[in-house]
This record gives sequence, structure tokens and C-alpha cells, in this order.
Amino acid sequence: MSSAIRRIYGAAAAGSKTDWLCGAALALVLAGGAPLAAQQRQTDDDLRALIPDAALSDPEGWAKAQAAKKSVAKEAPPPVAVAAPAVSAPPVNLAALIPDSPMDVIAGLDLPWPEPGKEEATIPIPAALAAQEDGETLAAAMERVPPPGAARLAARNPADAKAQGKEQAKEQERETILASGRARLVWPADAAAMPEREAFERRFRDLSALQGLGAHDADALAQVVVRGSSDRKLLEKLLRVYGYYDGEVTQSLIGPDPGADGTPGSGTAGAGAPPTGVRFDMDPGARYHIGAITTGRLDDTGKDAARLRAALAIKTGDPLDMDAITAGTNDLAKALGEAGYPFAKVPPASLTIDHARDEGDVDVAVEPGGPYRYGAITSALPRVMSPNHLGDIARFKPGQVWNQKDVEDLRRAVLATGLVAGVNVTPRETAPPKDGQPGVVALDVAMSRAPVHTIAGEIGYDTGQGARVGASWENRNLFPPEGSLKLRGVVGTNEQLAGATFRRANFLGRDRQLTVDLYATNTTLISYAARKVAFATSYERLTNLLFQKPWTWSMGLEVEASEEREGVPSGVTTGRILYITTALPLRAGIDSTDNLLDPTKGHRASLRISPEQSWARETQSRYARIQADASFYRSFDKVVLASRVRLGTMPGSDIDYVAPSRRFYAGGGASIRGYGYNLVGPRNALGEPKGGRSLYEFSIEARVNTHFFGGALQLVPFLDAGGVEAGTVPKFNDWRYGAGLGIRYRTGFGPIRIDVGTPLNPRAGDSRIGVYVALGQAF
Repeated sequence: MSSAIRRIYGAAAAGSKTDWLCGAALALVLAGGAPLAAQQRQTDDDLRALIPDAALSDPEGWAKAQAAKKSVAKEAPPPVAVAAPAVSAPPVNLAALIPDSPMDVIAGLDLPWPEPGKEEATIPIPAALAAQEDGETLAAAMERVPPPGAARLAARNPADAKAQGKEQAKEQERETILASGRARLVWPADAAAMPEREAFERRFRDLSALQGLGAHDADALAQVVVRGSSDRKLLEKLLRVYGYYDGEVTQSLIGPDPGADGTPGSGTAGAGAPPTGVRFDMDPGARYHIGAITTGRLDDTGKDAARLRAALAIKTGDPLDMDAITAGTNDLAKALGEAGYPFAKVPPASLTIDHARDEGDVDVAVEPGGPYRYGAITSALPRVMSPNHLGDIARFKPGQVWNQKDVEDLRRAVLATGLVAGVNVTPRETAPPKDGQPGVVALDVAMSRAPVHTIAGEIGYDTGQGARVGASWENRNLFPPEGSLKLRGVVGTNEQLAGATFRRANFLGRDRQLTVDLYATNTTLISYAARKVAFATSYERLTNLLFQKPWTWSMGLEVEASEEREGVPSGVTTGRILYITTALPLRAGIDSTDNLLDPTKGHRASLRISPEQSWARETQSRYARIQADASFYRSFDKVVLASRVRLGTMPGSDIDYVAPSRRFYAGGGASIRGYGYNLVGPRNALGEPKGGRSLYEFSIEARVNTHFFGGALQLVPFLDAGGVEAGTVPKFNDWRYGAGLGIRYRTGFGPIRIDVGTPLNPRAGDSRIGVYVALGQAF
């Protein structure tokens, strides 16, 4: 098509101005007939009338014929005036029809005239036609929108709209923000034009369709156009979200010249170079404000209406921000649910925009539904979770005012038992509100069963305790409700154990647990050897992942009979001694950390006091084991700094009347890393660990986040220090230091820990390297 146009142009340029004009008209007609994606062109009927049929059927032949006629006209004698009859038309000035005679200026025709004497003039070809000839239609396909504000400017002053629009566009180019790999957002130079610009751009970056295209992906040119149009609509929508209902967005193609950072350039794409991105010129315009606010039947709540309306948190005159309005309606629905209205309906707010006032009226059609109080609780699975047990778990009682927060808490508590896979709590009206009194609702608790049997295994190793493999079987609801039985066993190089544990969760109160444990164990360590049969029971307030408690406590009873000795057989032994020990352990703890398994900030502290009585060597002895622990956590960018301190004392009986397994020791993966398990402290005459009556430990480590494995891997350099002494009051004169490096691989059930440490001031017999593998942080 374009080659034919050029031939018409060239041929017509060799002729007269009239010939050239006809050729240009024909070219424009042919161009108008070509399909253009971005613009629909229609040739003027008067211009079509100037084109002869011969020119349409044979353009080159018609052009040559016109050139020949011109040559004949130049050789003809001067024209002679001929008298016309009275009835004929007015005389015609033949000189005015000579091709070389000047023509009047034609409005709207701005093409340059061809220079006389040249065979072919250079005629500019429209960019759209050139692109079409090369098979590129991007420039034509891109929608051309007037400059920002041009529509309103033209309505006010059509004569100056074009000039002032260009000046406004130039003013906007003073400040450009790169919003996406393929897009540029150009704002007015006045920062006050849209103070929310940074938040706006972050939102656009997250939602942009152009964002997914690589900055140098040359095969994505078609997607530039399609996604650019989508992003323009997104920008217009985002402007309305922030209250700019008169805002305009102008889009244009970006040229291929790269910027300093390698991103697409800001020049307009020409016909010879394919576009690489889209430029969006932003004109936010005036920001609208909130006009009238209506809230349906919210006044039916009586004295609660003012408080509930305050939860909406918007007022007349505020900027018309849809985010604030949406958040306000959500807060209003939440406030109604917590104020005793279980059946309240709060639909999304509707807006009525008034462009004359630059305001939007907000209507939230609230239907409160009346206040209610709690009634009975029903259970869909009474054999799994009875209604009475659900009532024990709930933090509310029948007759109290409905509160959606308490209902959600009940749902999460039932889910936390592990006996159900899903929970749905639905209010059901049993008595409607009447005579100003609240109605009554029953709570129907629907549940789906979860498997109640669990088979678990564990494996671990460290250089002090050796290898350890454990397995367990558990029925979590063998004795309903929430009565579990667990059988467990351990086989290891230094430990063998068999035991059975009964637990009753939520016993006599929410998050309280009764535990009864009976077990037998044989332990052979470097520090001591013991064969033991023990019975232990405890009652405690638990903390868990769903409900991490700031305060916890426990109390219990322990009775054990054991045959023990200090150290391991080493030539000369002292034999085993029978110890019968009873204890009443008490513990209280506080926790302000942000995560139970992997804390990054906050602190923890606990105090354990255990009065104990021992029978050994035909002597009855009394003493108390007292231990205090505290840990602290603080985040610094990509590093979590963690530290801990531990102090212990054992006033009362002489240490020889205390079973070796109940004395204080230090060393190991949860103590002073680098040293073997329980190998820090006093030693007996044979050089074997004896244990002590006072303990002090201090640890500090930096948990450094990395980018490895998607950020799941941490590097942890650490330093540990501490000691054990024979006296009840430590003198702090027997410090042992250990240092090393660990890694943590964070999972959904806690970090997997591997630490490698070395003693800095070892004693004879201490290993040079300690390796510790476990689940969870060291502290």
C-alpha cells in the first residue's frame, strides 16, 4: 500500500501544483482505506470528488497523462478572449487555470510544495503508514489520549488549549518516578498535587501488568501495548481509590534508548524503532472529599449508636479515600459483633459522586439485627467434645452479652485440641429481643473429626550423650474428653527408657493440664550412671503456638527410686547406692517474646523451686533445688541478638546424700557448648564429674539471616561461659568458656539446629570439638 502511495507522490511531484495536490489527495484516500488499529480515518467527501476515476484505476498512467498535458499547455499561444452569447454562462478566466499560476492558501493543508524542476520530491510519509508497511502496528494500536487536563482546558479556552497543554506536559517532566520495569510515571512538579504518591506507586508496582515483563525482553512488544492499556485503566482506578475522580492518565510509547540504569528510555517511539515500554503522564486533579454520611438503621442500637458510629472512623470533610472507608466498614462490623449483635449486616459502602461539589456521599446500609445474650452450647460430636466440656473451654458463660471475639476464641481453642480437623460455630436464635431486652442465641458447634492416633519418632546425637533414637504411640482421646495415653521408648548408646503417660487437657479450666507419668530408665553417662523407676504427676497452665501465654505455672509431685553412682566404671568403683527421693516442684514463668519456637524480640524468665527429701546410706536428708533462668532477644535488621543467664543453688543437705542425677552440672548443647554433656564442674578423687550445689551460666549468640534456601538458613556464631561449684553460694572462680558456629534451618515446626563448638580453656580429658544436633533454638 505505501509503495503505491510513494509512486503517486513521485509522479505527481514531477507535474504541476494541481497535479501534486490531486496526487496527495489520492494518497490520503488510499491511506484512509487502510486498516489502522489506533485511529479510524474518513476522507472528506469534497476531496474525493476531485479525484478522477482514471486516477483510481491507473495511478501511474493518469500521472503521465497529466504531465503530457502540462507540456502541451506551455507550447500553446496566449489565450484569446471569445465573446459569449447573452444566454451563456459568465466568462471563464483561462489564465487562472494555468498550472503554474499561484493558488490560494488552503486551510488545513500543511504539506510542503514540491520544488519545480525536480523529478521526484521528498514527501513525508505518515508514521502510521510507514509502520504498516514494515509490519509494525504498535504505534497505531496504542490509544492516543489528549495531554493531561487538555479536555477541561479546551472547554474553558479552546484557542489556547493546545499551547497551554504543551506547557503543562513540559512542566510535568520535571519529576519522573520509575514505577515498573516497563513503565514510567510522570507527575506534576508540585509534590502537593498528590501527597499519597509513594503509597500509590507501591500499589501500582504490586498490581501492574507491565511489571511481569523483563526490561530487555525484545519479544514482548505486543504485550507492551496490551498491558500498557490495562495499566492505564489500573492507574485511573487507583486515582479514584484515593479520591481523584477528575484525574487523567495519558499514555504514550517509550523509545528504545535505555536510561542510566538500563531501563527503557523516556523518548517517544518512532517508526524506525520498536517501542520498549509505556510512559504514563499523571494529572491527579482535585481530590474529592466525603460529603454526607448515612448508616442505615444504626440508630436502632440506641445508646450504643454513637460508640458504634465512631468505629466507622470517617467524617464529613475527610478526603474521599476508599481504603479508609473500607477499613471503617470492617471496623464497624467488628464493633457490632463485639457489642452483642450476632446477626448484624454491614454491606460495602456505596458512593454517590457529585462532580459539581467535588464530593462523594457515603451510604452504609447497616442492619443491626438486635442485641443477644449467650444461651446453651450444642455439639455435633458429643463423644469427641461434649457440650459441657465446650462450656469449660469457653471464656464466657450463659447469660452474658454476645461477643464475637469470645466466639472466635472458642473456635480456635477447639481446633487447638487436635481432636478435630475443622470447627464452625454458628449462632442460632432461640428467643428474639423483646420489650427492650436482648434475645437469646444458642451456639451450634459443628466439627469434623481428626485422626486421634499418633505415631512419632525422634533421632539425635551429640558428642556427650551419643546417639539417641526414640519412638512413641499416642491416642489423644482414649479417655474422653481430651484424655490421652502415650507409650514411649528410647534406645541409645547411653540411655534406654520405657514409659507411659496419661494427660487430661483443659482439666478444671482452660489451658490447664493434668499429667501422670510412670517410667523406667537406665542411663550411663560420663558424669553418673543410674537405674531408675519413677512416678511423676503435675498440674500446669500451658502455653502453645496458638495461644502463647504471658504467664505460666506448674506444680507437681515426684517419687523415684534409683541405684546410682558417680562417674562410669574406671578400674576402681564405689558401687551403686540406693536413693529414694520425693520432690514437690513448683515453677512460674513469664514470656513476652513474639514466637514460642523462634523468638526475635522480647524476654523470658522463669523460677523453679523444688523442695526435696532423700533417703540414702540409712540417712534422711532435706534440701531444695532452686534455679532461675532468663533470656533476652533483640532484632537488628538481619540479625537477632540473643542472650541468656542461668543461676542455681542447692541449700540443705551435704551433696553426698543427694542422688547424682539430681545435682547441678554444666556442659552440652543446651549449656556450655564445646564441652561434653555434664562435664563442667567438680570432680571426685578418680577424676570423674561429681556435680555441684551451685551453678552459673551465660550465653550470647547472633542469629544472622541469609538468602540461602529462600531465607530459611541462619548462621549463628556463639559464645558460652559458666561453671559449677561445690558450695551453695558460688565464688565464680571456675569459669569455662566455649565458642563456635552453628546453622539453623527454619521450618514450620521450628528451626533445626546444628552447632559445632570448641572449649577455649579445656581441662584434661575434654574433647576439642563438640557437635550438637537438635530441634529448636538453643534457648
